Amino acid sequence: MEIGTVIATSEDPDVFGFTFLAKREIKAGSFVGVGVPQGKAFAVITNIVRTNQYFASPEIVRGFELRGSLADVMPAQHWECWLAKARFVGVSSAEGFDRVLAPPSPGEKVFLVSADELSELLGLAPAGVGIGVLRTHPVPARLDLTRLFQKHVAILAMSGAGKSNCAQVLVEEILTRRPDQGRPAVIVMDVHGEYGGLHEEFPSQAHVLDGRHVRIGLSTLSAERLREFVPEMSGAQMRELKRVLFKLKQTGRSFDLDDVLAEIERAEDLTRASKQALVGWIYDLKSLHVFDRFDFPFWPDVVVPGAALIVDLSRITSLRKKQILVTHALWELFRARERRHVPPVVVFLEEAHLFAPSENAISKRVIERIAREGRKFHFSLVVISQRPVRLSTTLLSQVGSNIIMRITNPYDLDHLRRSSEAITSQTADMISSLSVGEALVFGEAVNYPIFVRIRKKKGRKISGGHFEQAAIDFERSMNLIPRESRLETPDHVKNRSAVSSPAFSPL
Repeated sequence: MEIGTVIATSEDPDVFGFTFLAKREIKAGSFVGVGVPQGKAFAVITNIVRTNQYFASPEIVRGFELRGSLADVMPAQHWECWLAKARFVGVSSAEGFDRVLAPPSPGEKVFLVSADELSELLGLAPAGVGIGVLRTHPVPARLDLTRLFQKHVAILAMSGAGKSNCAQVLVEEILTRRPDQGRPAVIVMDVHGEYGGLHEEFPSQAHVLDGRHVRIGLSTLSAERLREFVPEMSGAQMRELKRVLFKLKQTGRSFDLDDVLAEIERAEDLTRASKQALVGWIYDLKSLHVFDRFDFPFWPDVVVPGAALIVDLSRITSLRKKQILVTHALWELFRARERRHVPPVVVFLEEAHLFAPSENAISKRVIERIAREGRKFHFSLVVISQRPVRLSTTLLSQVGSNIIMRITNPYDLDHLRRSSEAITSQTADMISSLSVGEALVFGEAVNYPIFVRIRKKKGRKISGGHFEQAAIDFERSMNLIPRESRLETPDHVKNRSAVSSPAFSPL
């Protein structure tokens, strides 16, 4: 569709862009095509100016307006022009897209690109993850799954801008993919209990696990891992604890914190000061009520292609307890993926600034480790946060694709500008003016930054009672329903080999 003509100005056309006279109304952010000596070049409209020579002189306009309207005596309305500024994206070639080496001639016709051309230009995939529609073109925004999750993804937005809806749309798209299209397993760390609707929409694929029932099996933990949960523990105390755990592991039986306390009291080679310090740390861990003889769940069991496990942490008030549970789950999942015991995994981490902040946190080390090394093992993180400025810079630097929704905080915007070359001052202004549900997508997932209207999630938010029942149903299906206040260890966990079959069949 022809939409305009290239004109000559004092600044362009040049190899960076051009200005054209538009024949019809157009939108900033639209993609256009124009002929250049190399072939057909593509550009994005960055700014639009409406001009009219009849209204160029304030003095003349004022003089006419004092006696009536300028439009009453002159054909002013017929001389309005739309001037659009466009910046080159690239020129089509046999190898893909190259840099524009020569500008278009003034008078060259400008065309609106077709849907097929635009999909190829942006790197969209017909069988990709459909998150919505482009804001300026009626083209579905379908992102290639491999490109999206080959590194990590950040969904950043202020509260209420739609970031959790966007995350749930991604989960829905994964769950609806056919096996031959590739389907990673999904784990969601749900801090606010917002993902329960996925269970109603996909009852056989999306399962809910009550975070209050999660347990950490002490028998498999090293002293170093325990020290992660008590950062204040000194190196000397950790070495003494290591000796205690070694003695317990030599017995070949499982053990819990009570057994550790008993072994510390029996140890004759520990000084009184060391015993008091270790007993204090062990009682501190015991007060959290998260440690037992065995893991619940056994994390490799819940990693199933095309299925999602929603870990509901909304009823846990202690941030430290949440961090400990997330830390252990991520270590176990990452270790299983390193050993190829589980399929590729995508972990959605809500309120990521609570678990990987710029300052120290219990869960920060494992998240940064996965951020640095997860790509090699097809272990991806989707970090969701309303405060980008509080996120670990190591984590942000390893993010491959960004989905940025409305952010108005100047500190967050400045942090994003400094962390990504794709965000200019003009782009930052556009981010702050985005409507609810609109997003800027850039990075590995697309060839060029795009603005997208994110579609609405299919599942609705369910009440706490339904959420809790969904968790009970899932735990009962695994024969792992907790009894009273202490987890009863089922026989199939007691007799588990190093690598076990999934508790439910791959879907």
